[in-house]
Amino acid sequence: MGVFGAGGRMGATVCAAVNADPELELVAAVDPAYAGKELDPAGLVASSAPEAMAEAGVQVAVDFTLASAAAANARWCAGNGVHAVIGTTGFSEAVLAEMKSLFEAGQANCVLAPNFAIGAVLLMRFAELAAPWFETVEIVELHHDAKLDAPSGTAMLTAARIASARGRAPGGPARAQSGVLPARGVEGAPGVNVHSVRLRGLVAHHEVLFGTAGQVLTLRHDSLDRASFMPGVLLAIKQVPARRGFTVGLDPLLGI
Repeated sequence: MGVFGAGGRMGATVCAAVNADPELELVAAVDPAYAGKELDPAGLVASSAPEAMAEAGVQVAVDFTLASAAAANARWCAGNGVHAVIGTTGFSEAVLAEMKSLFEAGQANCVLAPNFAIGAVLLMRFAELAAPWFETVEIVELHHDAKLDAPSGTAMLTAARIASARGRAPGGPARAQSGVLPARGVEGAPGVNVHSVRLRGLVAHHEVLFGTAGQVLTLRHDSLDRASFMPGVLLAIKQVPARRGFTVGLDPLLGI
């Protein structure tokens, strides 16, 4: 398998996790910012272009890069028969629709998840179950200060799933509330406000607060280290060859 963005924090963590798994073999690392440099403990040198994946016979490629780069990498994977596991977030609806079309039409499959922490996936499912029973809901997501997109992909997907569970259309991109103070965040989906915090020292944290007359329910998940994402990433790597087409989220892989 291969890793796009292998020199980044998440990419390096993926490389280490793959190396530690006896069922997997890392044979290609692509990262233009680190091209020619040794990244992998086994001595693997980073390449600048995805063609290195084809030359190494990669069957599955993992992508933790930027949205623009990841979209191009996904097109390459779909066109070259390489299964893709994508953890990059910040894609537009148009790009997601394009990815879905490409992978469903080709021979390669894709698993795209805004969050590979299994606890975060369960948080979203629990939020869906609670949504019909509470009149109001707010989402707070907190991440490290180097995260570029806001709100997070996990928060936006959680908002959409809550809206759907309440019988409302998920809606489009997050937007500022009209006629209220900016501190009220953005409307991630109809009736679901999302608030973003970017603070050095954090990793990834999501909190969903439900309220109705006389009671409040709080659901929270904290990723304290990037290692928290690796069981989900490894699960996706191993299952993507059998997951025909374009799969969003880990739920189908977990059977929930």
